[in-house]
This record gives sequence, structure tokens and C-alpha cells, in this order.
Amino acid sequence: MFKLSKSSLFYICLIFMLLFSLSFSYYIYSIPDNIDIFENETRSFHVNFPFSLSFSSEDEILEYTNLNNKIRHSYNISPLQLGNSKLELTLFGKIPVKEIAVNVIPDCEVIPGGHSIGVKMNIKGVLVVGMEEIENNSGEYINPSLEAGLQIGDIILAVNGTEVNNSSHVQDLINDSSNEVRIKVKRKDEIYNFNVKPVFSKLDNSYRIGLWVRDKTAGVGTLTYYDAHNKTFGALGHAITDIDTGILYNIQDGEILNSKVLSVQQGKSGYPGEIKGIFYEADKPIGALRFNTEFGIFGEIYNTIQNPIYHSSIPIGYQNDIKKGKAYILTTLEDNKIDKYEVYIEKINYQTKPDTKSMIIRVTDERLLKKSGGIVQGMSGSPIIQNGKLIGAVTHVFVNDPSKGYGIFIEWMLRVSDKYDKENKNQLVNNLNIAN
Repeated sequence: MFKLSKSSLFYICLIFMLLFSLSFSYYIYSIPDNIDIFENETRSFHVNFPFSLSFSSEDEILEYTNLNNKIRHSYNISPLQLGNSKLELTLFGKIPVKEIAVNVIPDCEVIPGGHSIGVKMNIKGVLVVGMEEIENNSGEYINPSLEAGLQIGDIILAVNGTEVNNSSHVQDLINDSSNEVRIKVKRKDEIYNFNVKPVFSKLDNSYRIGLWVRDKTAGVGTLTYYDAHNKTFGALGHAITDIDTGILYNIQDGEILNSKVLSVQQGKSGYPGEIKGIFYEADKPIGALRFNTEFGIFGEIYNTIQNPIYHSSIPIGYQNDIKKGKAYILTTLEDNKIDKYEVYIEKINYQTKPDTKSMIIRVTDERLLKKSGGIVQGMSGSPIIQNGKLIGAVTHVFVNDPSKGYGIFIEWMLRVSDKYDKENKNQLVNNLNIAN
């Protein structure tokens, strides 16, 4: 009979302990460090055994209901007033392993969107979207940028110490020099400097370094909401990324404009459809674009926006308010007119961290199915409304079933917008302090 040696048993036990420890560490890491709760929201939390949440009996900010079962600890947490509190994640109810900061923030009401908008964006820096070999006068094919270490997705910030404004500026700075050039780039969150020797191109008699670059983008989408109190907006429900590299664009500046739908290409299984539109009244932009995030684009509106279906603000619905069943989306497909279409919420993914795939919706409105086949590109950002509350926005279509798509919880868009707005204001204050 096969028998394990003591050393083998030791190593097996050690492996199991390491796997156990790694799974615990991953679970702890998956619990957020900070949580925002709106003042009239009740939030559910679920913690798997052997973990549990610990609350202070003297907490004046939060109250909670413990819905324990043997395998999973469930809690309903409700604010008592605005302010800051904390929870503690514990092991076996005794050993503290993580502190969670909880911020109770004011409720808000917003005006739903549904407007077709054009988006124009200038990128901060110049994005490398491709590379090519250059034929020199000797007939050799060389890519000096690749040899120097540059990569697709790098953002060029400066050439020879001169900050770059756009793609043409990069080309002018390189054409001005037959000598080695020093290129400063941002790669993810790191800054790198590369020395690149331009090659004289036989094709066009100019010095080149073998890069394809991009400095701006434009497209159409849908406005999600407008906050009349602080004149801010949110749209799209997902990031604007480079079509070639998938890199999220870092905004230098931008605007949203009125857009008119010219045609709608129907979506079919395997082929997502598309709204085709044009910008109009380009000299009268709707608002300034400030942030491009994974969860939507955000900025300030110049003038009041009207919605013919909702003339005033409506409350937002939190994820615990959302029910499987009938809801509506607002979107513009023809005659420059916002219409209300029925959808069915099939699945709700309760989340503790922002994500663009918060729920799955299915289009049930025959008018929309006939016009577009369901959800198409350009409808991203279309607000989702249930029981008179704005609960989210359309983000993605199922490629193999255009009648279905994902939606993001509206609370994630509002919280991300608030976070970036606060960071921007803090940066402005820091800049003023430095200047003084």
C-alpha cells in the first residue's frame, strides 16, 4: 500500500496552508477600504465565514441589522445621520483584520438624460498607436523607436525637453533634428525617457522615428444625467478608449456638443449595430469635458438642459432599490427626439466596488427592437429608470444578442464624479498654494 513519507506530508500540509493563506488574503483585499452610503440608502453586506463585521455599540452615524446564517453573515446597514464612521472586518468574530471607513453623504436628485451628444476630446500628451519600419537611403528597414524601447500605448509628453501640444508638434520637433532626440513618455503610471536616433526616410525625405501617434478623438454617445444644483453632467457609463490600443484617454480638454442622429445600423448576432450622427451648432457647445473615467465621462454644463419627458429632477435609486422586472431607458434614435423604451432587468450584480457591469437588461419594447435590433453603439449612457428613480445607465451590448446589454448602477457614476471633482479641486488648491 502506498504510504507518504513524513517530509511529503509536511510539504503537502505547507502547500495547503499557503493556498489557505492566499485565499484569505485575496478575500480581505476584495473588501473595500472606503464605502460611501447615501443618507437614505440601506446597504446590504455579505461576509463569508469565518469573517464577520464588528460595529460600535455607540455609533451615532450607522445602525445595522444582523441577518446571520451558518455560512454567510449578512448585514443591512442604514445611516442615522450624515458623517463618518467605521466597520471592522474580523476573523472568527475576535481577530481584527481590516478597518473599513464609511462615509454617509447627502442624497441627490438629477434630471435624466437620453440626449444624443457629440464628444470632442484633446488628449493630454500624444498617444503612440502604432509602429512602422522606415526605409533609409541604403534600402535598410529600421524602426528606431522600437529599438530604443518605446511601446504602443506610451504617451509622449516631451521631445528634447519641450512639452508637446499635438501630433504635428511631435513631427516638427523630430524633423528639426537629425541628431538623437530624447523622448519623455508616460507608461501606465511611470515616466520613462528614451534616446532615439531619427532615420532619414527615403519615402518622403524627412527624419522619422517610426511611430504612428494620435492626439484627439471624437464620437457620439448619450447623456445620462444633469445635476441642476451644481451644473454637472455624466454620460456614456464607460471610458473613452483608443480604438487601436484600448488605452483610456487622459483628457487635456474637451467639450460635449449637440448631435443629430442621421441613421441607425441595426444590431445582429455577432455584429453590434451603431448610431451614426453628426455634430451641429459646434459654436454652441453644451458643456466642458473634465474627466474620462472607467465609469463614464463627466464635466460641467454651460446652460440649463431640458428633458421633454422629465421636466424636473427625480431621485436616484440605489442598488438595493432595484428589482428584477420592468424598467425603461431614455435614448434618441430619430427626429432628434428623446423616447422612452421598455426593458426588463434580468439580473442584478450587487457590488461593493464600482463596476460597469452592474446589471443585465433585455430590450422588450417592439419599437426599439424594430428600429435598432436592441442596444447599439452610441446608446451607451442611456439612463435606466425604474419606479420613478434613475437607477443606472446602459454601458455595453451583448455582441451575440443585441437585445441584451449591461448597465452600471447610477450610484457608481455619481460617486466617481464626486471623487474626481474633489481631487481636481484639491489639485487646484495645491497649485494656488505653490504659486503663492
